[in-house]
Amino acid sequence: MNLNQKQISFIYGAAILLCFFPFISPAIALGAGLILSLLGLKYTKIAKYTSLSLKSSIVLMGFGMNLTQVVSASKAGLIDTAISVTLVMSVGFLLTKLLRIDTKTGTLISAGTAICGGSAIAAISSVINPKHSQISFSLVVVFVLNAIALVIFPAIGHYFNLSQEAFGTWAAIAIHDTSSVVGAGSVYGQEALEIATTIKLVRTLWIIPLSIVIALVYKDKSSGKIAIPWFIGLFIMSIVIAYLFPGGQAIFGQLSWLGKKGMVISIFLIGSNISLAEAKNAGFKSFLLGVLLWLFIGVTSFLSISMA
Repeated sequence: MNLNQKQISFIYGAAILLCFFPFISPAIALGAGLILSLLGLKYTKIAKYTSLSLKSSIVLMGFGMNLTQVVSASKAGLIDTAISVTLVMSVGFLLTKLLRIDTKTGTLISAGTAICGGSAIAAISSVINPKHSQISFSLVVVFVLNAIALVIFPAIGHYFNLSQEAFGTWAAIAIHDTSSVVGAGSVYGQEALEIATTIKLVRTLWIIPLSIVIALVYKDKSSGKIAIPWFIGLFIMSIVIAYLFPGGQAIFGQLSWLGKKGMVISIFLIGSNISLAEAKNAGFKSFLLGVLLWLFIGVTSFLSISMA
């Protein structure tokens, strides 16, 4: 399509505004961005703000986390989440080497599977600075598997007659995104929903230590400098501020909402910056990595919970 930058900027402006509406999910935003990119409609001026948008969104989302609930949840699910995150990242590293997948793509898919899907991928991408194609492909893998999990997990739980507690724990550990965990839990039952949400909260907090560890691993080899993820510190500060000033919950709620919408916009921008050639380079093996990791954590956590 032969449009000038002014016309393209209008399209992007309209798309970004639509991202604020509740019917635009991260998956839809990514798809819309990919379509614009494939049509050759790229707005070069806004692409450079993608990383800043990601980091800012993560910080703002911290205002929506309740520190009291975080501490309480940590006591309940700390060990389970620690084991699952460590196992997934370790297996992901080995599979990345065995399948000869690009290291950054493997890291993003592993982090998305280990912690909280799109949010984890966004956070880690701000640390390792991957190509837009690597981020986009990792997000596609997570969103596809999330959609599948939302449908099949409750059916599997009923088939094996899992208790509310067992299913809530399993869903929180084995499903990527928080929204899909909440969706699966709510379908299964109120108790399953509460347990799944609580444990998922602990799992989400692993973004903090994992980002720091990955920053150490991916330090600049030429200068020896470490790309310190400062936004993670701000993320922690936002959680603490919301706790120290309970009277400002209305404002903090709006900031958290803005962060969630900012994440949707960021994912749209990531999709809009990918090229068809880059997408082809991601390859079948990368998708296979995501599927294998998902099956690994799903099966092992299910067996562990069932035998407990």
